Amino acid sequence: MVTAKNPILSGFYPDPSICRAGEDYYIVNSSFVYAPGVPIFHSRDLAHWEQIGNILDRPEQLPVKGSEISQGIYAPTIRFHDGLFYMITTNVSYGGNFIVTAKDPAGPWSDPCYLGEDAPGIDPSLFFDDDGKCYYCGTRPNPEGVRYNGDWEIWVQELDLRQMKLVGESMAIWKGAVKGVIWPEGPHLYKIDGYYYLMHAEGGTGPEHSISIARSKKLFQWFEGCPRNPIFTHRNLGKNYPVIYAGHGDLVEDGKGNWYVVMLASRPCEGHSSMGRETFLAKVTWENGWPVIAEGVGHLEDTLELPTKEYRFPEEVSSTSDHISFWEKKPDKRLVSVEEICEENYSLSHRPGMLRLYTKKEKISDCNHCSYFGIRQKNYAFYAETGMEFEPKQECETAGMVLYQNHENHLRMEIRKRADENYFVVTACIHGEERILTEKPAGEGRQFFKIRMHCDRQKARIWLFQDGRERLIAEDISLLPYTTEEAGGFVGCTIGMYASANGQDSSNYADFAWFVQNAV
Repeated sequence: MVTAKNPILSGFYPDPSICRAGEDYYIVNSSFVYAPGVPIFHSRDLAHWEQIGNILDRPEQLPVKGSEISQGIYAPTIRFHDGLFYMITTNVSYGGNFIVTAKDPAGPWSDPCYLGEDAPGIDPSLFFDDDGKCYYCGTRPNPEGVRYNGDWEIWVQELDLRQMKLVGESMAIWKGAVKGVIWPEGPHLYKIDGYYYLMHAEGGTGPEHSISIARSKKLFQWFEGCPRNPIFTHRNLGKNYPVIYAGHGDLVEDGKGNWYVVMLASRPCEGHSSMGRETFLAKVTWENGWPVIAEGVGHLEDTLELPTKEYRFPEEVSSTSDHISFWEKKPDKRLVSVEEICEENYSLSHRPGMLRLYTKKEKISDCNHCSYFGIRQKNYAFYAETGMEFEPKQECETAGMVLYQNHENHLRMEIRKRADENYFVVTACIHGEERILTEKPAGEGRQFFKIRMHCDRQKARIWLFQDGRERLIAEDISLLPYTTEEAGGFVGCTIGMYASANGQDSSNYADFAWFVQNAV
């Protein structure tokens, strides 16, 4: 037996899709405009996971230039068939639905194969039937005209894998379980005991989110819904329940007859979600030909006892700590930037053991590929810390740390120049309006600074360490503006290292020695 702790992937890891290849399980998640895109995780016991890479790790795979952070890559699906891994997803910023493939899930993955206008809508999935044929399943606007927001349908069509092209006729097979339902989305097809099953989300990805299921003996006909639909939701538990927004599931079987589902859900704090939607696991049983999620419980559990042997990894995903150093030739797999990992913005070779971020024109308050590397926030009681050597030469040059929800809503902690002296400046950007919360003198010349942010239940304190001294710079800072409920969108917060010349030409840089995020 092994114990799995929910969420199995803490922090902003929404829209999970899972597949099994032999004894190995793989999960992918939506990444929107963050780069590299579509993180991929590996496990052998469903409880312990390692990140083996990011599927979209080249600019040609991720064309999202100029996009707001909640655009880009939506709802990937991963499947394994005949020795090849397939990942299909939507780029809502450019090109629409596309497929990439790999023999090794750690990569490299192929360039995108776009399905074009033949595949409208979002949230594509692939299904391989017993005869080897592949089918595309997705969600699209009502072809007769969208009567209300979320008036969509789920449809299916054969996909020719040699041409990577949809062939034959498409057919709508399901509209959703509830009359007048909004956003039937995230569809996944399975064939179990002679039935085709369609699992999907409906009700929107917020408070009314849920999982429903339908089935049919034939693929190309209207499906029948489960009498118990929706088969899983937390919407009946109220907004103050510790886990909300549950939905968007994908089934997996362990090869021994045990079934599980991964899904997204959020853990709010003070009624607000900073970490976006996370990945949770639940057990599945079958009654009268229909799945039952969390039998006898009816909600996501904190822990699950799984009938499998424990399997651990040297570098496992942690829900409590991330310690990142810079001795490798490439950025750590956990680090993300915006739009692309732009090699002009950083260096790991000019000063071994340090991440050099250049003060480029681009700034984090615009939609662009600024000099930023961050990791996902994973807790509501934590501290984040970085050590940085920097001397601003111009007043426009800044470097430091950022808590980032989107380009209009973030909290910056930066060293910058005022006349001939360095200052440590804390700036809140809320709905695009910037306000300096505090600024304190920080000496002259090039110095080593340690910046620490301590967060506890949506409040923050910020410290500056230099020359052996520590100073509390700001406290009682509200973090509610940097939540999904206040800022909108589909992402959670990241926190990381940043440098910019704020629209001006500059050849300066900041050297970062480490980045740490620890639960407290």
